[in-house]
Amino acid sequence: MTKTLQQQLNKRHGFAVPEEEVYLNVQRTHGVLAGPLAQLFKRHDLSAPLYNILRILRGVGAQGLPCSQIGQRMVTREPDVTRLIDRLERAGWVARRRSDADRRVVNVVISRSGLKLVDRLDKPVAELHREELGHLTREEMRELNRLLVKARQVAEQRALATPEP
Repeated sequence: MTKTLQQQLNKRHGFAVPEEEVYLNVQRTHGVLAGPLAQLFKRHDLSAPLYNILRILRGVGAQGLPCSQIGQRMVTREPDVTRLIDRLERAGWVARRRSDADRRVVNVVISRSGLKLVDRLDKPVAELHREELGHLTREEMRELNRLLVKARQVAEQRALATPEP
């Protein structure tokens, strides 16, 4: 029998509001699912944000992207994309190049070795996802995705309306 979050946390009293339980459940789930992925990435001197940047750059191809656009496309918001790109550049997985169209713009492009690394990780990452979530039906995954998008909708709209400091 699967334990409830309240049981897993050894919480004697219920949650103050249902939203608190949902929030903590999302956090707990992230923690459980992210662990094996973090271990996989660590074996390759990567973190989830670094891997995310490499995947973004692979997707855009040879033209690359400026740091600001990389930050906008990341799965989780990272406060210092430049520092992450510095680390990728030191490892030889990306390079910075001035745009031919506008010399003021510096694009980040994935290197051959960065591309090989991401390609090599495709299969183990997909296998981990299947191991962790493969017990859900397609319909359950669609519904979970729909609910997660709906859950973060208000916060994302608020973030768009609020200028960053």
